[in-house]
Amino acid sequence: MGWNLSSLLPLLLLATVFHHHSTVALPLSTNSRWIVSDGEGGERVKLSCVNWVSHLDAVVAEGLSKQPVDVISKKILDMGFNCVRLTYPLFLFTNDSLASVSVRQSLKKLGLIESIAGFQANNPSFIDLPLIKAFQEVVASLDRNNVMMVLDNQISKPGWCCSDFDGNGFFGDRYFDPDVWLKGLAKVATMFNSTKNVVGMSLRNELRGPKQNVSIWYRYMQKGAEVVHAANPNVLVILSGLSYDKDLSFIQTQDVSLTFSNKLVFEAHWYGFSNSEEWETGNPNQVCGRIVDNIMQKSGFLLEKGYPLFISEWGVDQRGTNENDNRYLNCFMAWAADTDLDWAIWTLAGSYYFREGVVGMEEFYGVLNWDWCEARNSSFLKKISPIQSPFQGPGLSNTRPHKVIFHPATGLCVQRQSLFKPLTLGACAEAEHWDYTQKQTLTIKGTYYCLQTDGVGKKAKLGLICTDSSSKWEAISASKLHLSSKTNNGTVVCLDVDSENNIVTNNCRCLTNDNGCDPASQWFKIINSTMSAASEPYSRVDAILQSLGANLFG
Repeated sequence: MGWNLSSLLPLLLLATVFHHHSTVALPLSTNSRWIVSDGEGGERVKLSCVNWVSHLDAVVAEGLSKQPVDVISKKILDMGFNCVRLTYPLFLFTNDSLASVSVRQSLKKLGLIESIAGFQANNPSFIDLPLIKAFQEVVASLDRNNVMMVLDNQISKPGWCCSDFDGNGFFGDRYFDPDVWLKGLAKVATMFNSTKNVVGMSLRNELRGPKQNVSIWYRYMQKGAEVVHAANPNVLVILSGLSYDKDLSFIQTQDVSLTFSNKLVFEAHWYGFSNSEEWETGNPNQVCGRIVDNIMQKSGFLLEKGYPLFISEWGVDQRGTNENDNRYLNCFMAWAADTDLDWAIWTLAGSYYFREGVVGMEEFYGVLNWDWCEARNSSFLKKISPIQSPFQGPGLSNTRPHKVIFHPATGLCVQRQSLFKPLTLGACAEAEHWDYTQKQTLTIKGTYYCLQTDGVGKKAKLGLICTDSSSKWEAISASKLHLSSKTNNGTVVCLDVDSENNIVTNNCRCLTNDNGCDPASQWFKIINSTMSAASEPYSRVDAILQSLGANLFG
């Protein structure tokens, strides 16, 4: 019986190398710009976290009146996150009177009778615990469910954060005594120094206000880092910048001086609303290009300097109706995939017990819905899933370095489903492996096939003759997210996606000035990767076909 190529493909796919997902060897350390495990080989560990708020007026982790604590901890993992940035107010650890207040008393003081009933139904063991014990129980739940934690000192006096004049902004402010802060950091680090999954401590959230000063930043942040490391040498020590954690530019000229090494991480924040309504009222390419350049100057340079950068807060209105956030998100996705950095999304909370005088306020930035039962927007979670896993880093795989073509608007990557079908968008774990040559050709690694345009409105194709203009691809526009080529008759086109997620080429849109135009479908980013892909065996088949002189894709 003879074999044809179609019948061989399933057998070839069986040769695909399966990934082995082992338990992370804790504690964590740093290796240049990467966070790595302390296990043999120091494999990259990407922190893909969600913020769980525990610093508001009630001084207890949000959502415990809605769902059992272990249910929430498990749901975090189910949504693809491996980590929680758990916030706390400093006074919980420095004011014994506050720490000894029971959960019931704290909720009752705020008039939250329904929340008390919710605790009794969902977490009855919490209701009469002191607030400090309730915090410890949340940490214990995350620990036993194998969720990594970064403990974040969000604020001193419990309440919503932040403003320039709330007394919590900078060393010397009304509620921010540096000595009390150092005492609190030492207590937190000591209390959890045997909790394996507490992998990091963020020393202070969003330093800000009229008193902020670079020399004072160095004085106290270095002291804070030393205090934490002395109490718990296992944790990553995470330092925030100035101006609401948007400015670390001073590190360019003066490094932090510490007695320890391989534990230092910096953090920064980036929200769409940080730039007012620029995304909605400006040309998205120009806005994206300008803001990314600014972020690289203020904090992104740290990656090149050899430090991990943790974007400890970012997020969007997940109802999908905020145009400013929608456009920002596409730019953020491209940048986050390209830099492949660690991050924590704001926020887990679908609602709050009490925020800024409002009982039961719904949080539209929350990944959970109001009652904490389900994901608010499953499409959003699917979109961000590729950046929850690392694209590259030490010890991830034996796959040779290559490129993948990432589409930020969908969170998908360019792939071939088979040898006989057109290029399409699909899961990045199954993305095609590309080389991007000095001659600006995109060739499938291990083959001679290159990406080509066949004209306006046509499906992109793969061919073997890769020397003409239709095979050259240049990142253009201020965002550098349009991949542009020329047809053989000189027409400039850009890579695009049709309604069925096929890769096509169309006239380039929204390059400049047009504020009402959304370029999202034409935004692609060529990023570095060492991920294996399910399609790897195809390249061996391609090699056979090429040796026979076949060109099935031309």
